[in-house]
Amino acid sequence: MLNYEFPPIGGGAGQAHQSLLRQYAKTHNLKIDVLTSAPKPGFFEEQFSANITIYKVGVHKKSLHHWRKIEVIEWLLKARSHYRRLLQNNDYVFAHAFFGFPTGWLCYRTANKLPYIISLRGSDVPGKHARLKIDYKILSPVFKLIWKNAAALVACSEGLKNRALSFMPNVSIDVIPNGVDLEQFYPAETNEKTRTLKLLTVGRLSVTKRVEILIDVADILYHQGCKLHLTIVGGGELENNLRKIVLQKKLGDIVEITGRIESKKMPQLYRQNHIFISATIQEGMSNAMLEAMASGLPIVTTLCEGVRELIADNGIVVEQANSESIAKAIKSLAGNEKLYDTMCFEARKKAENFSWKSVADKYLNYYNGIVNSITKK
Repeated sequence: MLNYEFPPIGGGAGQAHQSLLRQYAKTHNLKIDVLTSAPKPGFFEEQFSANITIYKVGVHKKSLHHWRKIEVIEWLLKARSHYRRLLQNNDYVFAHAFFGFPTGWLCYRTANKLPYIISLRGSDVPGKHARLKIDYKILSPVFKLIWKNAAALVACSEGLKNRALSFMPNVSIDVIPNGVDLEQFYPAETNEKTRTLKLLTVGRLSVTKRVEILIDVADILYHQGCKLHLTIVGGGELENNLRKIVLQKKLGDIVEITGRIESKKMPQLYRQNHIFISATIQEGMSNAMLEAMASGLPIVTTLCEGVRELIADNGIVVEQANSESIAKAIKSLAGNEKLYDTMCFEARKKAENFSWKSVADKYLNYYNGIVNSITKK
């Protein structure tokens, strides 16, 4: 398995990969070597479990949450020799790459030696990602080569699959969703809705998340007389700018930007809040939304990939991505106790369809299918 980002580096895709590995650690007839990155130069080997070894190629990382282009290039150049060495020293059946690019490029270069599967995660599929528009144009031919030569492509949501097919219509793409740890993330025993309305958003602070809209939402609700507190969890290149916006709007008492929080502290944080909110432009499938749902939180979000599969009777999807519409949706939900209680119940019920065990089982069945097709060839 290959992934250019893995905890503590990166976001949802790295966390999803780590969660899959925890399930695979229980599968003793499976042996996995993982090639990934480290935040400082060097080459590191870690034993994740008896059957899983992680090899980390270190780069000069400036931020754990944001990849500069020079860092991506550095990882590709350094990881190439380590990947080829692993192929020479081991008898692998196939490679499984998280992200078509940059990770999938390594697999493409050795496709004649080892078949590969690609898990499309979101940012590696051309779309509305403002920061990557030029990159998409430049790298589109490379993406198509990597996809075309893959033994299989897997998207983490139907929405992402549709985005990928609009980019390259003549490929076959399967869907295996993200999962959530249902034992770590569970609803609070009581949720005091009569006090301050506690809103939560979690994610990398990048342009695609449009967190500035959520700060405007807090501003609107506050000036409408709503007693609230918005917690923004995550780090990223826009963190300082967002802090400045909070200061300019004089919202320091009601909007808190925590930066990145240790994963072990997140379950309790979800249980301390009432509604999860998002204004993201695009997602593969949001890990944070799944965690919020498992914690019994209704979701108020703008429309993006993966949302239709997650939100039914457990939240509100706002068609117009503006602060006024989101604020109206939050107010309507918070002001209807019966609706709120129903959505809390439905959130947990919906999340129970997305356990990491079920996701791992789907991938294992998928692997067996790939192995059978390779054997027939």
